[in-house]
Amino acid sequence: MTGSTPPALEPPQPTVTWAGVPHDLASAGEELLYQFGVGLGFLATVRSDGGPRVHPMCPLLHEAGLYGFLVPSPKRDDLLRDGRFSIHSFPSEENEDAFYITGRARMIEAPDIRDALLTRYLEERPKLSLSSVDLDEQVLFEFHIATCLLTCTSGHGDPAPAHTVWHAPA
Repeated sequence: MTGSTPPALEPPQPTVTWAGVPHDLASAGEELLYQFGVGLGFLATVRSDGGPRVHPMCPLLHEAGLYGFLVPSPKRDDLLRDGRFSIHSFPSEENEDAFYITGRARMIEAPDIRDALLTRYLEERPKLSLSSVDLDEQVLFEFHIATCLLTCTSGHGDPAPAHTVWHAPA
């Protein structure tokens, strides 16, 4: 549609921290995000031209929040400019189960939270040391959640997957 006007942005949806997601969805989401022993997901952001951008990332669950350190990159710039995101779990080898969230990312600068998340990051990756991780240029984001989608299947090719959709209350 050449020359068409892009649709107006909807007002921001209500969001909650990870602790505000119903326990059954959060538990299933954690299992899918951490199925390989460390947090792994695909992060989708919004480019400055409004198009989507998708890259792998390492989400970190810590206490009541879902976080991520992002190195200097287009996806980090996207979140600093426009905090809208979605995160999708990596595919499983055994089935087509999936976990997907949308919401708004917020930059976190508090040193105590950064230190706690660095500790969590290193605990998940025992082969790394503090000297091998340069966090000076990385920005820490907390992902506030507006929507969750959990898909449960009986295996690959399941003709009737079960979908659970949840929206943060207003």
